[in-house]
Amino acid sequence: MLDKSSGKDLRVQSLSRKQIRSVDRCAIETLKIPGLVLMENAGRNAADQIERFLGGVEGKSIAVVAGGGNNGGDGFVAARHLAIRGAHVVTFIVAVADGISGNAEANLSAIYHLGHDIRDSAGHGVAELLEQLKSFDLVVDAIGGTGIRGELKQGIAAAVEVVNAAGRPVVAIDIPTGLDCDTGQANDPTIRAALTVTMLARKKGFDAPQAAQYTGEVRVVDIGIPVEMVADMAMKQ
Repeated sequence: MLDKSSGKDLRVQSLSRKQIRSVDRCAIETLKIPGLVLMENAGRNAADQIERFLGGVEGKSIAVVAGGGNNGGDGFVAARHLAIRGAHVVTFIVAVADGISGNAEANLSAIYHLGHDIRDSAGHGVAELLEQLKSFDLVVDAIGGTGIRGELKQGIAAAVEVVNAAGRPVVAIDIPTGLDCDTGQANDPTIRAALTVTMLARKKGFDAPQAAQYTGEVRVVDIGIPVEMVADMAMKQ
């Protein structure tokens, strides 16, 4: 996208973890865009790309494997939109339910009250997840987002291993769980996605040579934050 007044290209090649947080904070605090709106945009646009990836979702079976943070919240929104479009969606939660709060909790509540199939797969439930995932057309990774760094917690690592072992195509929301946003360093384990739907811009870590084997194809989607703000933040930090 070009700034018509200056002729400058405002497209951002990639963002760091710090830059992403700064853009989100400015959008919420300065532009007064509610975090709930940003999450809705992220999840809906992820659903759009999943529909495109599958060539339509009506009648398809899709498993959304979600953690308890904002990435999980994006997954809950995507689950709602995919179900509205005719997919058979099951949401597997691999976080402790009472640890889900804020905007993620609001979107979990929404799919609960819409009667969606939600299954608690935290703790010992992870062991039962593998056989369930094998029957789906697609698995959506909404376990952990750009905030994850360093070694994965035991429960999250177990969920990642199960998703990889299921042998189904995976679409990661924002970033494959286990891949470091800044360095592209992969944990053992890290989600291996066929497609990554990432928000605002590519992440710095995607530029690392080894990252492509985890991200698969990368598609960048808008979440309602002006591109000028994203470009300005990228220049400052």
